[in-house]
Amino acid sequence: MKQQSIRLFIVATILFVFGLKNASAADNNLIENLLSQMTLEEKLGQMTLYSSGEDPLVPVFNPSYKQEIKEGRCGAIFASITPDSIRYLQELAMQSRLKIPMLFGYDVIHGYKTIFPIPLAQAASFNLDLIRKSAQVAATEASSRGINWFFGPMIDIARDARWGRVSEGAGEDPFLTSKVAVEMIKGYQGENLSERNNVAACAKHFAAYGAPIGGKDYNTVIMSLQELNDVYLAPHKAAADAQVASFMSAFNEINGMPCSANRELLTDILQKQWKYKGFVVTDFATIREFMNHGIAENEEQCAQLAIQAGVSMDMESGIYKAKYVENQLKSKSIDIEKIDEAVRRILTIKYRMGLFADPFKYCNSKTNELMTANNLTTAREIARESMVLLKNDKQTLPIKSDIRKIALIGPLADNQADMLGTWIAQGDTSDVVTLLQGLKKQLGTSAQVEYAQGCDIDTKRTSMFNKAIALAKKSDVIVVVLGEKGDMAGEAASRGNINLPGVQTALLKALYATKKPVILVLMNGRPLALEEEMNYCDAILEAWQPGTIAGDAIADVLLGKYNPSGKLPVTFPRCVGQVPIFYAAKSTGRPSDAKVRYSSRYLDIPFTPLFPFGFGLSYTTFEYSELSVSHPEIGLNDEITIQVKVKNSGKIAGQEVVQLYLKDDIGQLTRPVRELKGFQKIQLNAGESKVVTFTLKPSVDLIYTHADGTQNADAGKFTVFVGGNSDANLLHSFRVK
Repeated sequence: MKQQSIRLFIVATILFVFGLKNASAADNNLIENLLSQMTLEEKLGQMTLYSSGEDPLVPVFNPSYKQEIKEGRCGAIFASITPDSIRYLQELAMQSRLKIPMLFGYDVIHGYKTIFPIPLAQAASFNLDLIRKSAQVAATEASSRGINWFFGPMIDIARDARWGRVSEGAGEDPFLTSKVAVEMIKGYQGENLSERNNVAACAKHFAAYGAPIGGKDYNTVIMSLQELNDVYLAPHKAAADAQVASFMSAFNEINGMPCSANRELLTDILQKQWKYKGFVVTDFATIREFMNHGIAENEEQCAQLAIQAGVSMDMESGIYKAKYVENQLKSKSIDIEKIDEAVRRILTIKYRMGLFADPFKYCNSKTNELMTANNLTTAREIARESMVLLKNDKQTLPIKSDIRKIALIGPLADNQADMLGTWIAQGDTSDVVTLLQGLKKQLGTSAQVEYAQGCDIDTKRTSMFNKAIALAKKSDVIVVVLGEKGDMAGEAASRGNINLPGVQTALLKALYATKKPVILVLMNGRPLALEEEMNYCDAILEAWQPGTIAGDAIADVLLGKYNPSGKLPVTFPRCVGQVPIFYAAKSTGRPSDAKVRYSSRYLDIPFTPLFPFGFGLSYTTFEYSELSVSHPEIGLNDEITIQVKVKNSGKIAGQEVVQLYLKDDIGQLTRPVRELKGFQKIQLNAGESKVVTFTLKPSVDLIYTHADGTQNADAGKFTVFVGGNSDANLLHSFRVK
């Protein structure tokens, strides 16, 4: 048996050297040969992932996991975070009978050591090239430290600002999220998974995790087939088409069935309908939670449900045990083919990664690839492109060059701890550039920057107000930096109140009363309700949680060295009572009308958002005109070209995100009032014009799920809207015959 293992290892090495990129017939023979030698315990071992306990935030439930690795009963490890520990554990795997290499996974969500803006912020850049570049940097850094599998990208659609994990995704829109998902996967996996700087990606969470009732994390999800298919599954389909290496099944249930037990979701849709070839890993201990859901009485039933549903790998539950599975095989409650298929998929990904050829390939880096000058430059670029200018009365921004005294106030103005946001991998808050540091560095002796904290983020203390107000009165302009702590968004961080925490609004009001210009810089991980704050400032810059190089990037924008170009990837409500609120709402029989009582509206608040999806100002202005369509009528399989002229009508150069929305005027089912179908980010000098062109194909771009479950496009009239946000009012129409 030992000779057979050595022979398989040599064959794998030879095949790898010959550069076989994807699983060919020869590769399949190798994997099938290996599979045929495996005992049931070894197969279930490949289907088992344990946490190492090295990351203090990740508990270890199985202290004997090292022995299980040596015995071939563990196929992957979560949160082993140093090259030495990863090499040690891989060496243990090489002591097992069949010497199958391990996967080493980690939550690298927006950077490994160089921390980029949170994913929601990156989506606000609408710059897909930069988003892919940030993913490449993260992959290069983490792979140099032994990590070979990322639990990302998170591609959940989030339309409820109370849900904490809105910070981890690309917002509310399936079109934008799908585009971001593909670029993140490309950045992580590259063209060839076997290259050392590339890592296996894991698209999460499958599925509809971002739509929990009440915005509470882990809560129940109830939705129609149409909404599930057209909105929440769309980014996952894009990820599957991009050949993401793995999917992570979600914590939640959908319409009564937990996702990790959902055969329709994991087998019928993912494997059969989408022809997906990678594997599925659960989220943390979700199989064991079947008992909490009330669909399983014991661990044995949990294992049976997950295997039959199509879960390839169990994260942390430790529930794929031979004693359970043997009983289920005898009773035919589990098919051995389901187990073999799960193992086959895992082995195929490990082979594609080149781990059979060199199990230690990710531990052999001789260079320091962490936080290089190029990495930090990329972080600065995407941080400033992520920022959204929400208000700018009287051209308060950028800060004028003749300003001599700046009062920098707020609990986040000189705060390293909360700049990084959630899931910061090996990011170190001591590396963070604060805004105080960034402004002083750039202004030098040309202007005086004085700082006062003013208040805490989330306490009721007002004892620091007087010092901040006194400083503000002596200044020419006030920059006040408010928002959320880094851990106020993310997993298990739902908030019932989405206003600024603590007494931050009271501080802002007191500073505005000094009659000095007030610039509000926001650092937060979710949309906030800012209707009151709008009254107490002259300008608002949404900086999100901008990462390691935060202060430099914000200073670039405040001082006019970079003209803000970010657009909101999610709607900002006026108050929590509007939540969930999103631009692509369905048409109703009584459309919202402030003048009509018996319409879809509120008695006490407006029905419109504070800021719509796609909104963002610039230090210049843009004009849209001459919208045209190439054909007034087309067939389902034809293409139509939409063109619009965009002019920079201001005095400085700037970037604009040109957005195309579409409405299916008469559908077989009720349809959204408009849907994003295209965007382009363009650069225009002052006075310059450009014709922007979009192309749509009805059989691809206009399809949706009909009542019988089929997905196709309607014939009839369609309206297109083009502009700088989802309220665009420049429109044209065409018909599909």
